[in-house]
Formats: sequence, structure tokens, C-alpha cells
Amino acid sequence: MTERSVRDRSLGSQPSWDGHALLAAFAAAVANLEAHVDEINDLNVFPVPDGDTGSNMVATVGVALDEARRSTDTSADRVAASISFGALMGARGNSGVILSQILNGMATAIAGREQIDGLDLARALGLGSEMAYAAVKHPIEGTILTVIREAAAAADTAAQRDEDIQAVLAATVAAADRAVASTTALLPILREAGVVDSGGQGLYRLLEGAHAYTVRRREVGAVPAGDRSSARRARVTAESDEAYGYETMFLLQPSLGNSLDIDELRDQLGSMGGSVLVAGDAQAVKVHVHSERPDEVISLGLRLGTLSRITVENLDEQVRDVREVRAAEFTAAEPVTAPDLEAGVARAGRNGSKRKRSDRHDAESGQTTFSPGVRKGPRVPLAVVAVAAGEGLARIFHDLGVAAIVRGGQAANPSTGELLAAVDAINADEVLLLSNGSNVILAARQVVTLAKGTVHVIPTRNAAEGFAALLALDADRPAADNVANMTERGRDLATLQVTTALRNTRLGGRAVRRGQTIVLDPNEGLVSADDDREEAILTAIATLPAGIELVTLLYGDEADLAEAQDLSGRISKSRPGVEVEVRHGGQPHYRYLISAE
Repeated sequence: MTERSVRDRSLGSQPSWDGHALLAAFAAAVANLEAHVDEINDLNVFPVPDGDTGSNMVATVGVALDEARRSTDTSADRVAASISFGALMGARGNSGVILSQILNGMATAIAGREQIDGLDLARALGLGSEMAYAAVKHPIEGTILTVIREAAAAADTAAQRDEDIQAVLAATVAAADRAVASTTALLPILREAGVVDSGGQGLYRLLEGAHAYTVRRREVGAVPAGDRSSARRARVTAESDEAYGYETMFLLQPSLGNSLDIDELRDQLGSMGGSVLVAGDAQAVKVHVHSERPDEVISLGLRLGTLSRITVENLDEQVRDVREVRAAEFTAAEPVTAPDLEAGVARAGRNGSKRKRSDRHDAESGQTTFSPGVRKGPRVPLAVVAVAAGEGLARIFHDLGVAAIVRGGQAANPSTGELLAAVDAINADEVLLLSNGSNVILAARQVVTLAKGTVHVIPTRNAAEGFAALLALDADRPAADNVANMTERGRDLATLQVTTALRNTRLGGRAVRRGQTIVLDPNEGLVSADDDREEAILTAIATLPAGIELVTLLYGDEADLAEAQDLSGRISKSRPGVEVEVRHGGQPHYRYLISAE
């Protein structure tokens, strides 16, 4: 041990961490990321309403932290394994998936170690970097990948000099800060927009939070080894205090035309009781809370929408282990919309027969929910699961024979766990999973290795591509034979997305002003921008290939039928001979999703 390590130990530094310290450091990292979530979201290079890198990363590590806190094992490797599993299941968006792979690599590197020092941490970061790069088909520098690689390299160099974790983390954070600053020069699109990479900044904030924890520990003094049992007893006592009162659980769906604010709901429930778990999205959530007034909890739910599967149990009469199992079973996977649980997938247009609905249906919302893991109906060779952001889009997928629909999309990317729950609930030999969003593809691909059965991902970038892919489905052929053809059909479709710029920036060499209507291609490249919404759309329509015969307008929740029909007339005049079809999509944030064929 170096002289510096001995000196730091005497001042309360932590030359090594056990599971308690690792959990505390991770909690500090998560808290720091949460404190900077708006900063990270604002760094999104595209000025669109679903710039949610920070939110996705927070959601990912939030599930990881909850999972780790439920662990009763105090060794560092088991805590790390719990963090890794939670991050894997909770991963949302591309940034969340990459982050989950970093944590997975770190957990793998320290397997079998009850305590870790700075050298272990450096090795863990190194393997985390390797697994993050491996998770991306075409790694790009100037992203979170660059930041984790540079941070890991600095950690390794520091650990060779001093194995104290605080010293290693200090070098890691400094390197991450420099790497984030370098992303602007490495990626032209970042340089043009004048921002650093948002995912890289999120990783820096996590590392910064963990380092701040070590600094605080040094200032106040570490818990002496002999006192760890008392610290553990205090923690158990606090958990036991939450056991009194009533356990209330229910499934909540918003009133027709509304959506749920998950963060606000969690805060409101937190003011009523403890052990709050909210699992789901803006369209359906499972709620679990311990409180003295279950009537107030239920009243809150009724004010927000429709309740089902309501249970209230007296916690005093339950064994603690039973309570924990019940909570885990209820909220382990978020509700997934599934209009058709029989999993029969016919070729598009062949499902004219009426199929049996699932056992619970909410007449007001028109949506059906089910408990993941419950298999119904006869087994079929092939089924399709699709992600849909709006009510109208979900109905179209249902009409096209999709077996189960996972709610999510712009600003509400479904997690790996949600996708996995939907896939595993389908009684089929093989499942085709339509991502229907660029920021969902990585999470969908993780399901392939986690699912009980065989899953193939069709990497569609929006719902319109998903519809086109379904038209190419041949249900009489194995799933693998359909993947290439469906993917190609989806990518061949010309699509445009219409939204509003949230800030001034530059895209594709052009200035964009806050409040302008912008039209983007499937890769979020700028097609047109104008203060006049219709002019922006018509300018983009003019860029569509010659020879198109049909344009479909899928209007979102910010538009209405009358506006869409008026726009349809103007498009018809601008492109003589082209048929224009108007459909309700109901997607959030994007006023129109337009396709041409």
C-alpha cells in the first residue's frame, strides 16, 4: 500500500468498498444524474420534444437502484449483479441500453469479490467499456462510448499508482469531463448544434456523483468496520417501520384523451406512504404503496383515471417475505396493451374474423391489458409484437393482426423489461418484434437473448415503417425468412415526421428557430422548416420521389381531423394524381407522421 493510501485511510477515505458502500455510491450517482436530468435532455442535438436522453438514463438507473436496494446480500459482487440486472430490465432508449451494458460489464468483472478496491473498479470500467462497444452494431466516436473508454483508461492508469477508490474515481471523473468536452469536435452534428454528447454528459454526472460520495465519506469519516453491523441494523429497522398500515395495489389507466405523469404520480404517492413502486408508462401503470390510508391512495387513482385489479392488504397480518414477493410479482413488469392475446397473426388484411378479447377490457379507453407471463389461447407458429405511441396507431396494428402492443414511443421509450414481458406472454413458437422507433431498437435487440422463446427484431424507425413491414409478412414462412424482407419493405417506405422546434439551433447547415414547424426524415435529418406549418409540410412533400401514388397522413394528438383533411386537400393540389389518405394516429409530440408509396 502506498504512503498516500495509508494517509487517506486515516482521514476516512475508502481504499475498498463492500456491498453497503457500493450501494451508497451508486445511490449518490443516481441522485446526481437526477439532479441534472434537464441539463442532459437539453443537450439533445435535435430540437424535438422527445429529446429524452437524460430521462431514459434516469429511468434505467432508477430501476437498477430499486433492484439493488431489495437485495439482502452485502457483498460487492452481489450488489453489482443486482444493479446490472435492474439496469438491464429497466433500460430505456439507446442511452439506457448502452448504460446497462456498461453496468453489466462492471458486474461481470467483479464477480466473486466481496469487496473491491480501486484496481477492481478500473478493471470493471474497462470491461464495461468493452461490453458497451459490443452492444452497438456500428460504434460512433463522440458519444457515450468515447466517454466510458477514456474514463476507463484513466482509471486503469490511476489504479496502477494508487489502489484507493477515491483516487481512482477522481482520475476517472476528470477524464470523463475531458472526454465529454471532446465529443463536440469528434461529431460534426454536435459541432454544428454547439452541444456536447448528452449520453456522455449523463455518464459523467453518474461518475461525478459516485466520486462526491467518496469525498463526503472522507470528510465525515468512514463507518468503522466494527460498526457495520449496527449500520445494517438501523437499515433493517427503517424498512420494518414501513411495514405497518396497508398495502394498496392497482392498475391505473388515464381517462379518455389524457395521459399519466409518472413522476408526479410517484411524488404524490410518496407523500402518502412508503415502498412506492410505479411501473408502466403514460397510458397504463401498476401502483404499489404502503400507507395508513388506502382510501386516499385509491381516491388519487380515481381522480386520474380508471382502476382495476385493486387489492388492499393489512400489512400487520403479513409476513415480511410474503409482502416483498407480492410487490415484486405485481410490479415486476409494466402493463402491456394487448388487444389480441390469442397471438394469431395472419397476413395483413386476412384477419377479418372476430377474435376473443382478453379477460379485462376498459370500455372507456378501448384498451385491453394483461398480466405478463399469463399465456392464453392455442399455440401458434408465429406472432408479432409491436411498439405503438398512440391510440390510433395501436388500433391500426391490431387491425393488421399484431398479437400484442407495447405502449411507448417518443418521450416514452419502453424498457427492455416491458418488451420482454410482452414477448414472453405470447404463446407462439417465434415472435417478430417491431421496434417502430430508432430509440427502441437497442432495447428490442436485448430481448432476443433474454426471451424464453425465439425472437427476431424488425428495426423499424417509426410506426409507418411498421405498417409497411407487416404488409410484407408471410405468416406461412418461418420468422427468420421474413426478417430481411420485412425490414427492407419498411426502409423502402418514404416517411416524414412533423413537429415543433424547441430551441434555436442548426441542422443540416440550416438555422432553425424555436417555435418553427420542422419536418424530419426517419433518421431525424432536417427536410424543411418554416414559421408556417402548412408551408413546411408542403415543402417536405415536394421532396418525395416522383411516381408516388399514395400519401398517408397519420395525425397526432396535437392535430384534429378537420385540420388533417384541410392539409390533405392542399397536398392533393400540390401533387396531382396522388391519393391522400387521412388516419388517426394519436401519437404525442409529432403532429403528423406522413408516409408515401
